[in-house]
Amino acid sequence: MSCKTVCKIRVRYGETDQMGYVYYGNYALYLEQARTDWLRKMGHTYKSLESENVLLPVTQLSINYHAPGHYDDLLEIETTLIQKPAVKIEFSYTIYNQENKRLVTAQTTLAFVDKKTGKIRQAPDYLLESIDKNMKS
Repeated sequence: MSCKTVCKIRVRYGETDQMGYVYYGNYALYLEQARTDWLRKMGHTYKSLESENVLLPVTQLSINYHAPGHYDDLLEIETTLIQKPAVKIEFSYTIYNQENKRLVTAQTTLAFVDKKTGKIRQAPDYLLESIDKNMKS
């Protein structure tokens, strides 16, 4: 399965530490931005999901740091859907800098949760249809 998108983020000064590297915790924020961009490219937003009473909390996060990012780097984040979702959705990520050097690889798992009941639910049909459509194009 390949349902991949690319998101670009420029590192801001406040996202770096005293060593001049991107602070490690900020990569989770970059992954979130890449995920929301992936969802938008599928024709949806977190806001629209939430208005349909669907929440997507992160249940697992794994990050491997290969090289540091720096202030003003233009990061390219490849976000790939690992498999078609059911009650959870899994993504893999690779973050490169402007020299195409691999900085980070990561994976996240998010669960589909009913906003009203707080219980696990199936992925909404409209999202599954969007994924199928985007995989064909």
